[in-house]
Amino acid sequence: MKRRNIFIFMLVALFVVSFFAVSGCGEEAVPEEPDVEEPEVDEPEVDEPEEEPEEPVSDVTRVNMGAGWVTGVYYPLAGAMSRIAHTSIDNISLTVESSGASAVNSRMIGSHDLDMAIVQNDVAYYAFHGEGEAFEGNPVANMRGMFVLYPEPVQLVAAAGSGIESPADLAGKSVALGPLGSGAEVNALQVLEAAGLSEDDLESAERLEAGEAADFLRDGRVDAAFFTVGIGASVIDELSVMTDIYLVNIVGEIAETLIDNYPFYASVTIPGDTYSDVPEADTIAVLSMIVTREDMDADLVYDFMRGIFDNIDVIHGAHDVGQLVTLDTALDGMSVPLHPGAERFFDEEGMSY
Repeated sequence: MKRRNIFIFMLVALFVVSFFAVSGCGEEAVPEEPDVEEPEVDEPEVDEPEEEPEEPVSDVTRVNMGAGWVTGVYYPLAGAMSRIAHTSIDNISLTVESSGASAVNSRMIGSHDLDMAIVQNDVAYYAFHGEGEAFEGNPVANMRGMFVLYPEPVQLVAAAGSGIESPADLAGKSVALGPLGSGAEVNALQVLEAAGLSEDDLESAERLEAGEAADFLRDGRVDAAFFTVGIGASVIDELSVMTDIYLVNIVGEIAETLIDNYPFYASVTIPGDTYSDVPEADTIAVLSMIVTREDMDADLVYDFMRGIFDNIDVIHGAHDVGQLVTLDTALDGMSVPLHPGAERFFDEEGMSY
């Protein structure tokens, strides 16, 4: 009996062990992964973007100046003023613009398209007062004077063999009167008037810029051309090298009539050999001058003029006629009211207008 009980006990025990053995094979035991400390990785430092510094506010005022034809005298003189502004005037940057000369420059002052301009003193007067064909009823009332540059002779250039000895001989000839709306055109029409002629008395009247007028003379397409430019202007000088030309005298009764009717005119002599093989000639002249707008800052105008006259040698070296620009003559022929900045400059120099 005892043996039977022992047998049953052993059988039960064997069953229990087998049961747990089979149960343990139901899933593979997944060994626990050891705890591994991940190495610390130094992340690269990223520079925070720096705030861009604000651009400093420029103290330089940009100014543009109308300077007539590239082939004339205005342009090189204006270029010299631009160099002075660049090197010697800290608060001004001057841009020079080629333009249609005096009448056009005056209108562009009136429309605020120019800050400063070189104009003839007669055209400046007409513009300010709203007189003459170009400005009647449309005065450029915001124009103010700065300083006078130099005399500008009316130079009537004729082709050799044209037979023109006086402005009166232009009747029946082809003549270049200057660009439409320019001071040269105004002067040409006034000379014709003083000689008892009108545009209708000419065979043809061409409105040409200086370089074009020179080309027309050289090619025989016109007999004569008016140039109101400084003595020694490159456009006439270059023409004289290529073509036989001479200067027509504007003297006697014609000159007297012009001076009586238009007080801006004065008699002047153009020395012989100013141009290649061109003899001396007597004619009449107006004066070129710098004008600006009434609303231009007075300190800026003063600084500009101080810079120009403190460095006048740069002007003298820019062109032969630049040597005629002096402080002593800077108010001669001033034909419009002075800008307050110019008044202050001349007051400091002991000069009155």
